[in-house]
Amino acid sequence: MAVESQHPASASLIPNAKDRRSFALLAGIAVLWWLVYNHLQAIADLLTYDLVGLSADSHLGSSVNFFLYDVPKILLLLSGMIFLITVLQTFINPQRVRELVSGRAEGIGNVVAALFGAITPFCSCSSVPLFIGFVEAGVPLGITFSFLVTSPIMNEVAFVLLLGLFGWKVAALYLVSGITIGIVAGIILGRMKLERYVEDFVYQLQGRGRQAAGMEERLNWTERFERASSSTREIVGKVWLFVTIGVGIGAFIHGFVPEGALTNIMGEGAWWSVPISVLLGVPLYSNAAGIIPVVSALLDKGASLGTVLAFMMSVVALSLPEMIILRRVLKPRLIIIFVSVVALSIVITGYLFNLVV
Repeated sequence: MAVESQHPASASLIPNAKDRRSFALLAGIAVLWWLVYNHLQAIADLLTYDLVGLSADSHLGSSVNFFLYDVPKILLLLSGMIFLITVLQTFINPQRVRELVSGRAEGIGNVVAALFGAITPFCSCSSVPLFIGFVEAGVPLGITFSFLVTSPIMNEVAFVLLLGLFGWKVAALYLVSGITIGIVAGIILGRMKLERYVEDFVYQLQGRGRQAAGMEERLNWTERFERASSSTREIVGKVWLFVTIGVGIGAFIHGFVPEGALTNIMGEGAWWSVPISVLLGVPLYSNAAGIIPVVSALLDKGASLGTVLAFMMSVVALSLPEMIILRRVLKPRLIIIFVSVVALSIVITGYLFNLVV
């Protein structure tokens, strides 16, 4: 019996009648999304100052306005980005990406793994299962670490939010630095020959991981949109609370923390601000969508860009839940080495940002 190709493809990319109705519905939703997004500030002002009656000059009014504007803004950006990414991912076969990564030499493999990590919308904890799959498939450990580091740091949701909030220069610096950290950290960890610190059962599963992923998946446009819609509802349903809490913290900083109060702690003049910020971020846990509002508020209050981004990267890439999950497959010494290498890379990146921006 002939085996179907594993290349992701649809039965036909030419829209049928049902697909055309789906495109029309999607277009209507996109127009509504755009109209709401572009009037969020006016809606927040109306609710805060006209309906509730708070003063624009008060700390509480400023905080409430920030909260009512940022929560829907971030959720709209998040929803739109996840939908688009999921549609694109229906054209990607993870098994073929795994084969592509495992067939590359050091350096090139790290770059491929880091780029793949950059386009996958995973937080640190959700990156771990795919990391385990890479190890089971026989991908070199250093290359798998490049994916594990880059995937939560260089989150495309964070990239879009940074682009919308701070402009393309900050977003581009974030993109380049996140991928670079993943590549460099993976190469360093790979050359340290740490395979003996991976739990033995993982290597016993490698033969299973190298087996073919299965038959080709064929989807029409309507099925792709339905899958993207389902994924959007699922992910937003999981992160909306993080977003709300993050915006709440950001709103408090925005409204109540005096101008310049954070400059002495997270400003460029304090040489210890970057490592302290990274240390503060390691025990915390959030995703990119939840931490971006805090980043925005910190920058508004005078914190330096490199220090704040270093704090954000440590929060999303070195969380305690991630370390707990990794403990199932990595021995404690390797986890300590992994955290140390990534934390050092983030500190260096923070200093570089403060020097050049």
